[in-house]
Amino acid sequence: MSEVTESEALATLHRVFGYDAFRGDQEAIIEHVVAGGDAVVLMPTGGGKSLCYQIPALVRPGTGVVVSPLIALMQDQVDALRALGVRAGFMNSTQDFDERRTVEAEFLAGELDVIYLAPERLRLDSTLDLLSRGKISVFAIDEAHCVAQWGHDFRPDYLSLSVLGQRWPDVPRIALTATATHATHQEITQRLGMPQARHFVASFDRPNIQYRIVPKADPKKQLLTFLRQEHEGDAGIVYCLSRKSVEATAEFLCKNGIEAVPYHAGLDAGTRARHQARFLREDGLVVCATIAFGMGIDKPDVRFVAHLDLPKSVEGYYQETGRAGRDGLASTAWMAYGLQDVVQQRKLINMGEGDEAFRRRASSHLDSMLALCETAQCRRAQLLTYFGQEAAESCGNCDTCLTPPETWDGTVAAQKILSTVVRLDRERRQKFGAGQIIDILLGKRTAKVIQFDHDQLSVFGIGEELSEAEWRGVVRQLLAQSLIAVEGEYGTLVLTEESGAVLGRQREVRLRKEAPKPASASRSGSRERKAKTVAADLPEELQPVFEALRAWRGAQAKENGVPAYVIFHDATLREIAMQRPTSVAQLGTIGGVGEKKLATYGEGVLAVLTGLDGAGTGSGPGAAAGQDEDLFDAGPEPEPDPEFDDVDW
Repeated sequence: MSEVTESEALATLHRVFGYDAFRGDQEAIIEHVVAGGDAVVLMPTGGGKSLCYQIPALVRPGTGVVVSPLIALMQDQVDALRALGVRAGFMNSTQDFDERRTVEAEFLAGELDVIYLAPERLRLDSTLDLLSRGKISVFAIDEAHCVAQWGHDFRPDYLSLSVLGQRWPDVPRIALTATATHATHQEITQRLGMPQARHFVASFDRPNIQYRIVPKADPKKQLLTFLRQEHEGDAGIVYCLSRKSVEATAEFLCKNGIEAVPYHAGLDAGTRARHQARFLREDGLVVCATIAFGMGIDKPDVRFVAHLDLPKSVEGYYQETGRAGRDGLASTAWMAYGLQDVVQQRKLINMGEGDEAFRRRASSHLDSMLALCETAQCRRAQLLTYFGQEAAESCGNCDTCLTPPETWDGTVAAQKILSTVVRLDRERRQKFGAGQIIDILLGKRTAKVIQFDHDQLSVFGIGEELSEAEWRGVVRQLLAQSLIAVEGEYGTLVLTEESGAVLGRQREVRLRKEAPKPASASRSGSRERKAKTVAADLPEELQPVFEALRAWRGAQAKENGVPAYVIFHDATLREIAMQRPTSVAQLGTIGGVGEKKLATYGEGVLAVLTGLDGAGTGSGPGAAAGQDEDLFDAGPEPEPDPEFDDVDW
């Protein structure tokens, strides 16, 4: 059977999706599932996970059932599949009785290739009974990391999905996720009841994403400079910890000429839906959001993901940054990170409702995130190592590789910080935060210093060799190295078990030098960088062709009420601009142009090219287009997120 189905799978890839060859592990995964085997797939966002269950659903007899944890995006997922000629449907709480009955009838009649269900629906006896009366080709459990109770997107309803293997033992199951440590990987296998599944672990590397972390000064202004210089007019996501910060950042960007909308769990459902729809359907819109936004966003041309607050874990950071550059084009993961972020995250853990085991696990996750922020080595290598994968010492596409940071012997500086903490505690029975300790070291006679007679301490003024920003960097790095800790509601600094070795001169402390403030780039420099990012080295004479195709695509998307990427990805338009096909047959050889899209849009594309009258040459070979990666991921319903006022340091 495998030889026949392998050929059929490849033919389906070309006919439906418009590609001539599988990538990476796709072929092996698809062949295994088509033959009836279970699979657990770890593949990064943009790696083509969705094809791993879509093609088996099309090749095997019956309907593929996709468990997808965000109902808000199911309509877009189905629209994208239908644009490819796939018979797709969904069932969720947004439908009325008649709509659900229609989908049920189509499923029972064998008229659906794929049906999407939320995990909550599979807890209903009526849903299980419906599935029992139809023919199922494959079960796909997307975003499978949601089953992990220690994970960053835990969904209790995923715990019941082991029933699928018990009730339909002969139907293959494929569990997929874009981010999981070894422990999460094992938890997925155990909780879904898939002990015999074959495991496929692709590389977590996203080489098209440039990782950059900058010292936080004035984060909103830093963000504005970043966007104006490198991503003006691009679509992107800005993550903030609190709802208040989300609203303030969106307002700030709009006032400065960048179209932005907020998204957080405190907004009403209608506003969230409108903002999400705008982001999917419009070019160049920025969404400022809490972590309630993002998983399942299929937009392939997100050119940047920015963080104005420190993520809680490397898994969360990886998943959030992975929403950039799904089309394989150059994109940026940018973060502004400072001392306040460390203190605030420690406070959240210490004041949280979890038990001691939860706090230990959360602290471990935060420690790994801090290590990534403070490393002087390649950030990409550290990311990959975290997920248990080997990496080269230098990737050449992160800030620490492009501009290697200097390190210095910070032992004496660390001793001064720790000594100040000791003297406040032992001599005054007092505990203070980083701001007061730095003021003491700098010899500042502030109102608070005078109030508590801290100018009489022996450590007063002994740290004038460093600036305030440099001292904040020292404190931040000591926190990251667990040489000092944050305690209590007010974020006071206390010693740790490791502090004694530093005070006793038994341990050297190596620190990163704080990077100097970058000079503002000119608008001409901004245009040069933008051209390289958006057009991906497209020759200048072909850029009008590319833009004309984008304008045509935008009009088609608006007319059909679907996101632009459902028509064609940027990568496909770029290859069309390079190849300049003159016939429908030639257009059909372009990656990403399957039979249905060729029949629907072929003449329109050719009309655009004909009307340009020589705008561009396109005589050379086209750039390889990326597949329609992960067009149908979904994420959890937004959970309430905490709101914190800025800490006054």
